[in-house]
Amino acid sequence: MNLTFYKYQGTGNDFVMIDNRSKTFKKGDSEIISHITNRHFGIGADGIILIENDKELDFKMIYFNADGSQTFCGNGARCAVAFAKKLNIIKEETTFSAFDGTHFAEIENGIISLQMIDVAEMEINENSVFMYTGTQHHVEVVADLNQYPVFEHGKKIRDSYQDPGSNVNFVQQIDATTFRVRTYEKGVEDETLACGTGVTAVAIAMHKTNKTKSNLVSLEVEGGVLQVSFTEKKGTYESVFLKGPAEFVFKGNLNI
Repeated sequence: MNLTFYKYQGTGNDFVMIDNRSKTFKKGDSEIISHITNRHFGIGADGIILIENDKELDFKMIYFNADGSQTFCGNGARCAVAFAKKLNIIKEETTFSAFDGTHFAEIENGIISLQMIDVAEMEINENSVFMYTGTQHHVEVVADLNQYPVFEHGKKIRDSYQDPGSNVNFVQQIDATTFRVRTYEKGVEDETLACGTGVTAVAIAMHKTNKTKSNLVSLEVEGGVLQVSFTEKKGTYESVFLKGPAEFVFKGNLNI
Protein backbone atom coordinates (compact mmCIF):
# COMPACT_ATOMS: atom_id res chain seq x y z
CA MET A 1 0.00 0.00 0.00
CA ASN A 2 1.27 3.46 -0.92
CA LEU A 3 0.66 5.72 2.08
CA THR A 4 0.47 9.51 1.86
CA PHE A 5 1.41 11.04 5.17
CA TYR A 6 2.02 14.43 6.75
CA LYS A 7 4.56 15.10 9.49
CA TYR A 8 3.62 17.56 12.25
CA GLN A 9 5.29 18.59 15.49
CA GLY A 10 4.11 20.41 18.61
CA THR A 11 6.98 21.64 20.82
CA GLY A 12 9.06 18.71 19.61
CA ASN A 13 6.41 16.00 19.99
CA ASP A 14 6.28 14.70 16.40
CA PHE A 15 3.56 12.75 14.68
CA VAL A 16 2.79 11.01 11.41
CA MET A 17 -0.63 12.29 10.36
CA ILE A 18 -2.85 10.28 8.00
CA ASP A 19 -6.12 11.33 6.37
CA ASN A 20 -8.06 8.13 6.96
CA ARG A 21 -11.55 9.30 6.05
CA SER A 22 -11.60 6.63 3.34
CA LYS A 23 -10.47 4.08 5.98
CA THR A 24 -7.64 2.63 3.93
CA PHE A 25 -5.13 2.49 6.78
CA LYS A 26 -5.00 -0.82 8.66
CA LYS A 27 -5.51 0.25 12.29
CA GLY A 28 -5.03 -3.07 14.03
CA ASP A 29 -1.49 -3.77 12.85
CA SER A 30 0.94 -2.71 15.60
CA GLU A 31 3.92 -3.91 13.52
CA ILE A 32 3.13 -1.41 10.77
CA ILE A 33 2.70 1.36 13.35
CA SER A 34 6.01 0.50 15.00
CA HIS A 35 7.73 0.39 11.59
CA ILE A 36 6.39 3.79 10.52
CA THR A 37 7.36 5.47 13.78
CA ASN A 38 10.83 3.88 13.91
CA ARG A 39 13.42 6.65 13.66
CA HIS A 40 15.98 4.47 11.87
CA PHE A 41 13.91 2.31 9.51
CA GLY A 42 10.68 4.31 9.12
CA ILE A 43 9.50 7.91 9.02
CA GLY A 44 10.20 8.44 12.71
CA ALA A 45 7.69 9.85 15.20
CA ASP A 46 6.37 9.67 18.74
CA GLY A 47 3.06 8.39 17.38
CA ILE A 48 0.58 8.09 14.51
CA ILE A 49 -2.63 10.10 14.24
CA LEU A 50 -5.54 9.19 11.99
CA ILE A 51 -8.22 11.71 11.02
CA GLU A 52 -11.57 10.06 10.32
CA ASN A 53 -15.16 11.17 9.83
CA ASP A 54 -17.42 11.54 12.85
CA LYS A 55 -21.20 11.28 12.55
CA GLU A 56 -21.89 14.23 14.86
CA LEU A 57 -18.67 16.23 15.24
CA ASP A 58 -16.16 17.78 12.84
CA PHE A 59 -13.83 14.78 12.85
CA LYS A 60 -12.50 11.86 14.87
CA MET A 61 -8.88 11.71 16.06
CA ILE A 62 -7.37 8.26 16.60
CA TYR A 63 -3.93 8.20 18.23
CA PHE A 64 -1.44 5.34 18.45
CA ASN A 65 1.76 5.37 20.46
CA ALA A 66 4.91 4.16 18.73
CA ASP A 67 4.32 0.67 20.16
CA GLY A 68 0.81 0.50 18.69
CA SER A 69 -1.09 1.13 21.94
CA GLN A 70 -4.03 3.52 21.72
CA THR A 71 -4.57 6.49 24.03
CA PHE A 72 -5.06 10.28 23.97
CA CYS A 73 -2.26 12.75 23.26
CA GLY A 74 -2.58 16.47 24.02
CA ASN A 75 0.13 17.75 21.69
CA GLY A 76 -1.02 15.22 19.11
CA ALA A 77 -4.54 16.59 19.36
CA ARG A 78 -3.28 20.13 18.79
CA CYS A 79 -1.45 18.86 15.69
CA ALA A 80 -4.61 17.02 14.60
CA VAL A 81 -6.51 20.31 14.74
CA ALA A 82 -3.86 22.00 12.58
CA PHE A 83 -3.99 19.05 10.15
CA ALA A 84 -7.80 19.15 9.99
CA LYS A 85 -7.56 22.81 9.02
CA LYS A 86 -5.02 21.95 6.30
CA LEU A 87 -7.50 19.37 4.97
CA ASN A 88 -10.23 22.08 4.95
CA ILE A 89 -12.34 20.07 7.40
CA ILE A 90 -12.45 23.01 9.84
CA LYS A 91 -11.66 26.72 9.95
CA GLU A 92 -10.69 28.48 13.17
CA GLU A 93 -12.74 26.47 15.68
CA THR A 94 -13.64 22.82 16.03
CA THR A 95 -15.24 20.18 18.19
CA PHE A 96 -13.96 16.65 17.64
CA SER A 97 -13.92 13.23 19.27
CA ALA A 98 -10.90 11.41 20.67
CA PHE A 99 -9.99 8.46 22.89
CA ASP A 100 -10.97 10.28 26.10
CA GLY A 101 -14.09 12.02 24.82
CA THR A 102 -15.06 15.27 23.08
CA HIS A 103 -12.68 18.22 22.74
CA PHE A 104 -13.07 21.84 21.68
CA ALA A 105 -10.18 23.76 20.12
CA GLU A 106 -9.48 27.06 18.41
CA ILE A 107 -6.66 28.35 16.23
CA GLU A 108 -5.16 31.84 16.35
CA ASN A 109 -1.96 32.78 14.48
CA GLY A 110 -0.75 29.17 14.43
CA ILE A 111 -1.33 28.69 18.16
CA ILE A 112 -3.76 25.91 19.10
CA SER A 113 -5.80 26.17 22.31
CA LEU A 114 -7.19 22.76 23.18
CA GLN A 115 -9.75 22.09 25.87
CA MET A 116 -8.75 19.09 27.96
CA ILE A 117 -10.99 16.89 30.11
CA ASP A 118 -11.98 18.01 33.61
CA VAL A 119 -9.92 16.57 36.46
CA ALA A 120 -11.70 15.79 39.71
CA GLU A 121 -9.74 12.87 41.11
CA MET A 122 -6.04 12.64 41.89
CA GLU A 123 -3.84 10.67 44.24
CA ILE A 124 -1.57 12.87 46.34
CA ASN A 125 1.41 11.08 47.86
CA GLU A 126 4.32 12.35 49.92
CA ASN A 127 6.58 12.94 46.92
CA SER A 128 4.26 12.69 43.93
CA VAL A 129 0.81 13.28 42.47
CA PHE A 130 -1.01 10.86 40.15
CA MET A 131 -3.95 11.73 37.89
CA TYR A 132 -5.63 11.04 34.56
CA THR A 133 -5.61 13.86 32.00
CA GLY A 134 -6.48 11.77 28.94
CA THR A 135 -3.82 9.25 29.93
CA GLN A 136 -2.15 8.32 33.22
CA HIS A 137 0.43 10.72 34.72
CA HIS A 138 2.82 10.62 37.66
CA VAL A 139 4.15 14.07 38.67
CA GLU A 140 7.24 14.44 40.85
CA VAL A 141 9.24 17.54 41.84
CA VAL A 142 13.05 17.25 41.66
CA ALA A 143 15.85 19.66 42.55
CA ASP A 144 18.11 19.61 39.47
CA LEU A 145 16.26 18.67 36.31
CA ASN A 146 19.32 19.14 34.07
CA GLN A 147 21.22 16.34 35.80
CA TYR A 148 18.26 14.14 36.67
CA PRO A 149 18.27 10.59 35.19
CA VAL A 150 14.88 10.91 33.49
CA PHE A 151 15.07 7.70 31.47
CA GLU A 152 16.32 5.46 34.27
CA HIS A 153 13.99 6.71 36.99
CA GLY A 154 11.10 7.33 34.59
CA LYS A 155 11.12 3.73 33.35
CA LYS A 156 11.29 2.38 36.91
CA ILE A 157 8.31 4.48 38.04
CA ARG A 158 6.37 3.77 34.84
CA ASP A 159 6.72 0.03 35.45
CA SER A 160 5.66 0.36 39.10
CA TYR A 161 2.10 1.19 38.03
CA GLN A 162 -0.29 -1.54 37.02
CA ASP A 163 -1.13 -2.01 33.34
CA PRO A 164 -1.19 0.21 31.28
CA GLY A 165 1.45 1.95 33.42
CA SER A 166 1.93 5.69 33.68
CA ASN A 167 3.75 8.53 32.00
CA VAL A 168 6.24 10.11 34.39
CA ASN A 169 6.85 13.86 34.69
CA PHE A 170 9.80 15.31 36.59
CA VAL A 171 9.35 18.98 37.51
CA GLN A 172 11.53 21.85 38.64
CA GLN A 173 9.97 25.14 39.74
CA ILE A 174 11.38 28.26 38.03
CA ASP A 175 9.20 30.97 39.59
CA ALA A 176 5.69 31.50 40.96
CA THR A 177 3.98 30.63 37.66
CA THR A 178 6.64 28.77 35.64
CA PHE A 179 7.82 25.16 35.81
CA ARG A 180 10.26 23.14 33.77
CA VAL A 181 9.20 19.61 32.83
CA ARG A 182 10.84 16.49 31.41
CA THR A 183 8.68 13.48 30.64
CA TYR A 184 9.17 9.75 30.19
CA GLU A 185 6.30 8.50 28.02
CA LYS A 186 4.83 5.01 28.11
CA GLY A 187 4.17 3.66 24.64
CA VAL A 188 7.17 5.55 23.34
CA GLU A 189 9.24 4.09 26.23
CA ASP A 190 11.64 6.99 26.24
CA GLU A 191 11.92 10.65 27.16
CA THR A 192 10.14 12.88 24.65
CA LEU A 193 10.69 16.56 23.92
CA ALA A 194 7.23 17.44 25.22
CA CYS A 195 4.00 15.92 26.51
CA GLY A 196 0.73 17.85 26.42
CA THR A 197 -1.24 15.66 28.80
CA GLY A 198 1.89 15.65 30.98
CA VAL A 199 2.24 19.42 31.34
CA THR A 200 -1.52 19.58 31.97
CA ALA A 201 -1.07 17.16 34.87
CA VAL A 202 1.92 19.16 36.12
CA ALA A 203 0.04 22.48 36.10
CA ILE A 204 -2.90 21.00 38.00
CA ALA A 205 -0.63 19.14 40.45
CA MET A 206 1.41 22.28 41.19
CA HIS A 207 -1.77 24.24 41.89
CA LYS A 208 -3.28 21.46 43.98
CA THR A 209 -0.14 21.19 46.16
CA ASN A 210 0.15 24.99 46.54
CA LYS A 211 3.34 25.35 44.50
CA THR A 212 1.48 28.03 42.53
CA LYS A 213 -1.64 30.08 43.11
CA SER A 214 -2.02 31.04 39.46
CA ASN A 215 -4.64 29.52 37.15
CA LEU A 216 -2.35 30.22 34.16
CA VAL A 217 0.88 28.22 34.27
CA SER A 218 3.83 28.27 31.85
CA LEU A 219 5.60 24.95 31.27
CA GLU A 220 9.09 24.87 29.79
CA VAL A 221 9.69 21.56 28.00
CA GLU A 222 12.69 20.35 26.02
CA GLY A 223 10.98 21.36 22.76
CA GLY A 224 9.64 24.79 23.71
CA VAL A 225 7.02 26.38 25.96
CA LEU A 226 3.40 25.41 26.60
CA GLN A 227 0.72 27.06 28.72
CA VAL A 228 -2.08 25.52 30.75
CA SER A 229 -5.03 27.46 32.14
CA PHE A 230 -7.94 26.26 34.27
CA THR A 231 -10.57 27.13 36.84
CA GLU A 232 -10.83 25.25 40.13
CA LYS A 233 -14.22 24.72 41.78
CA LYS A 234 -14.48 22.68 44.98
CA GLY A 235 -11.46 20.57 44.07
CA THR A 236 -12.47 19.96 40.44
CA TYR A 237 -10.37 21.48 37.66
CA GLU A 238 -12.59 22.69 34.81
CA SER A 239 -12.15 24.67 31.58
CA VAL A 240 -8.65 23.22 31.31
CA PHE A 241 -6.87 24.50 28.20
CA LEU A 242 -3.54 23.43 26.74
CA LYS A 243 -2.04 26.12 24.51
CA GLY A 244 0.95 26.07 22.18
CA PRO A 245 2.21 25.83 18.58
CA ALA A 246 1.56 23.03 16.12
CA GLU A 247 3.58 23.05 12.91
CA PHE A 248 3.55 21.23 9.59
CA VAL A 249 6.98 19.74 8.84
CA PHE A 250 6.70 17.86 5.53
CA LYS A 251 4.53 15.62 3.34
CA GLY A 252 5.61 12.33 1.82
CA ASN A 253 4.71 8.86 0.59
CA LEU A 254 5.70 5.49 2.01
CA ASN A 255 5.16 1.98 0.66
CA ILE A 256 4.03 -0.39 3.42
